[in-house]
Amino acid sequence: MPIKEALVFEYQNTEKVLAYLPSKKEQAFQIKYTHSIHLSDVVESYQVSTDGQLKQFELQFEDFAIGMPSEAGEGETFEEKNGIYYIKNMNRVFPYFDLRTGKVRANHKIIFEDREYPLSNYIEPGTWVRIKFKRINLLQRLKGANILDK
Repeated sequence: MPIKEALVFEYQNTEKVLAYLPSKKEQAFQIKYTHSIHLSDVVESYQVSTDGQLKQFELQFEDFAIGMPSEAGEGETFEEKNGIYYIKNMNRVFPYFDLRTGKVRANHKIIFEDREYPLSNYIEPGTWVRIKFKRINLLQRLKGANILDK
């Protein structure tokens, strides 16, 4: 079966592909959502590393409310620009990360190549998904939604 590399959104930890984003190593993407307490946008920026890990390299937010950092970690930089706060030079690497898509306010979106794709178009709000980069076969692609197709 033909195999393609993709950023994959799996149902919980079952490896059942709900949606995928065709991509390559070293490509960047962002997850954007509305914070549930202060109701402003948060943008987490990631890049797929050469070994297929997910590296968070930046965090952007508007308020210092509960759940948001107040300073940068070791080796990171903290900046404020036009009322937006940035933590840059992050080097947080994960084989995957889990996300529960928002039911009420979060309105999770993936940003890829300067376009926003609401995850609720592909994944039922409130669903726990595991996000990772991996190779998927044709059958997995047929069962999951290609985010770029909508």
